[in-house]
Amino acid sequence: MLLFLTATSLALQAPVADTSPFRALALPPASRVRSASGAPGPDYWQQRADYVIHATLDTAAQTIRGTERIHYANHSPDTLAFVWVQIEQNIFAPNSITYVLNQPPLHFAGGAVFDFTGKGFIGGITIERFAAGGKALTRTEYGTMMRVELPGPLPPRGAIDFDVAWHFPVPPYGGGRMGRIGTRLYEIGQWYPRLVVYDDVHGWNPLPYIGAGEFYLEYGDFDVTLTLPAGFLVAATGTAANPVAVWTAEQRARLARARASAEPVQIVTKAEATAHGAQRTPGSKTWHFTARNVRDVAWAASPDFRWDASGWHGILIQTFYRAGAAPWEDANKMAWFTIKHFSETWGTYPWPHATTVEGLVEGMEYPMLTFVPSIDKREDQFWVLTHEFGHEWFPMMVGSDERRYPWMDEGFNTFIDYGSAEGYFKGTAYGDTVRRDLLSAARISAVPGNEQPLIDKPVEQHDLAWAAYQKPALMLMVLRDAVLGKETFERAMREYVRRWTFRHPQPADFFRTIENVSGKDLDWFWREWVYTTARLDQAVDSVSVAGDTTFIHLSNRGEMLLPVTLELRYADGTTETRDYPIEMWNLGSRFTARVRTAKAVVGVVVDPQRVYPDVERGNNRWAK
Repeated sequence: MLLFLTATSLALQAPVADTSPFRALALPPASRVRSASGAPGPDYWQQRADYVIHATLDTAAQTIRGTERIHYANHSPDTLAFVWVQIEQNIFAPNSITYVLNQPPLHFAGGAVFDFTGKGFIGGITIERFAAGGKALTRTEYGTMMRVELPGPLPPRGAIDFDVAWHFPVPPYGGGRMGRIGTRLYEIGQWYPRLVVYDDVHGWNPLPYIGAGEFYLEYGDFDVTLTLPAGFLVAATGTAANPVAVWTAEQRARLARARASAEPVQIVTKAEATAHGAQRTPGSKTWHFTARNVRDVAWAASPDFRWDASGWHGILIQTFYRAGAAPWEDANKMAWFTIKHFSETWGTYPWPHATTVEGLVEGMEYPMLTFVPSIDKREDQFWVLTHEFGHEWFPMMVGSDERRYPWMDEGFNTFIDYGSAEGYFKGTAYGDTVRRDLLSAARISAVPGNEQPLIDKPVEQHDLAWAAYQKPALMLMVLRDAVLGKETFERAMREYVRRWTFRHPQPADFFRTIENVSGKDLDWFWREWVYTTARLDQAVDSVSVAGDTTFIHLSNRGEMLLPVTLELRYADGTTETRDYPIEMWNLGSRFTARVRTAKAVVGVVVDPQRVYPDVERGNNRWAK
């Protein structure tokens, strides 16, 4: 065959930049570690860290002292010469990044304030010993991170045991996530040296703990022994391994009843808590907890706790609260509903208990244990409680990188919280407003200003409440209600949870899982919601008629694309709703909807349910 190539035809073959909104998203290439389907590949690996911790709380000196043995297994294909260790209590050290920056507290909707300044408290952790094989290891502290040189190369499939000793003063208010009230209540998290994640994407992940970014942790088993004043009652991650030593016979009997009861059983009554709190019990008591396949441990202790419990499908659901926290008398019912709802909707809760503790912390989550304040308004109390328990799914089960991608943690959790609140308050006036509350958040996206792409790190976000919580929740709601449909969306999200429980997903793993399970190409969707600050402006430009066909001329005037829902209003008073898929924009930003009907169209409304974050609703309507 003879080809004649002119200068013009050659020019047409020159590469042209792909500017289509439907162009492929530039994601890391798939591999045998992370597959193109979004599932862990056949060679997926992650490190493991098991801990044996012995710690003592000295309430007179307000100090915690501890020793730990860390068994660190190298499952990577790399030989390691050093490890990185998190020492988060150094957020209170005099030279910490937090104190040097002196940033103001973060304010959230509803009045919650997360103050990472420590309110002037100066402390920090002292590492007394970090050794292996009886030899001290060279270590260098960099604020909340510490590099430790290994005694020799740690090969693939190798393991090493670290012997560690440390102590730190307990802050009266600990960076929004832990702290104490005098000597009567302790909520303790970020309290022991723990290994930094080493993964196939970034290698080591030693990003400093400043406050806004939370945690990224390896999974393992924990054996924790805590020695405290004898009068204290303790709630912690894990199962009590010495129940006879720490609980009375009556408490053990009540717990047995609670495990089989959907209604709360009082393990420690108000009268008992008041009487016990008035006593001064001499001596100390040692508590022993074990936990399997968790990424962290935390605990709380007080001599003043009331204690309620109930059971659902073998899971013990517990609430600990002070005698004066009256709103918490309903907290166990809220917790029971929450664990049941999330388990049935997104995947079964995998641990033996789900416990929440009332106290000074505005809200914080750990495996099996959450810290939640007492709030007078019932609806607000439920929101905070269900939100913190929602974190048991994201990121305690699905172990995403909170330090980089809070939208995969706080955002996913905020989204599922709306479903929990809708279910709990179903049939009430408040229950009918829950969805509208999320939709009202869309108004924020209509105001240019501080908004940044979700993919930006949390420490770089000017409006973390929007970027980490509300916008990703709105994103998932739009994906469910307007793009995929409820059944397909929930099937894809459940599969994401199943695939990545006790593993470390990256954004690409989430994107690919949802696309593969739903059968939809969503690169356009992720680009506009996660990687840009694109805004939506769908409009009705005009309406014309030819014969028995009405032509509705639509345009997409913003950078964001979404499908279109039209409400057609006819002269006879009837209405009709028509949905047009995202493919309507394949050929550009204008589309003509052809409606074959003998009835006269007298009105058209785009997005009649106001589901979308449209920045200009004035052009959403046409009337004859």
